[in-house]
Amino acid sequence: MIMDGNGRWAAKRGLPRLAGHRAGTENLRRIIRASVEFGVKYLTIYAFSTENWHRPKEEVDGLMNILEDVIDRELDELNREGVQLRHIGHLERLAPTLQEKVQYAIELTRNNSRLILNIAFNYGGRDEIVCAIQRILRDGIQPDEVTPELVDRYMFTAGTPDPDLIIRTSGEMRVSNFLIWQGAYAELFVTPVYWPDFDREEYFKALVEYGRRDRRYGRVSSSDLCE
Repeated sequence: MIMDGNGRWAAKRGLPRLAGHRAGTENLRRIIRASVEFGVKYLTIYAFSTENWHRPKEEVDGLMNILEDVIDRELDELNREGVQLRHIGHLERLAPTLQEKVQYAIELTRNNSRLILNIAFNYGGRDEIVCAIQRILRDGIQPDEVTPELVDRYMFTAGTPDPDLIIRTSGEMRVSNFLIWQGAYAELFVTPVYWPDFDREEYFKALVEYGRRDRRYGRVSSSDLCE
């Protein structure tokens, strides 16, 4: 999920952008519960991109505070509900105390399996591919040994299935550097609804639409063969 539109949601209400981010965080709790209810096993949320550091310092600091607050308030409940937390991206630029809290949340929930929640924080798809190439080179792997399966093992998401569906809120028609390797064959669902208003019903609508899609993976569909 590309959780977009928090700032515009706030602007429509005459509120500061951080109010939109807080509303978006509150909505995430509802979407996680709906994911469990709908039987979704893997959910990856785009929380903070490598490009988001270029936003005003006040907004960046506020987002960091929101992340820390969410861990403090929600971790125990997420753990009780069987949610396993994973992080994809880089932790190095986060404050040491926040890094420790993220690592603690990952360790506490590592044996849960009801829902795997990947949090893409300080994450960028191009950066992920560059990091994978660097690690492949450091391991001395020869060019003719490089395969898509090997590259998969060097990605931040190693061991996680590729996404079936990428949902973007707020109506923007782009993936914004999100899972560009893993999402090569993912179905896209774009809704004009801003993230804080993306509720259970909108989520269900996206899943129903996905169920109607004919995923071809570059092949001809069975209906085309019959014509």
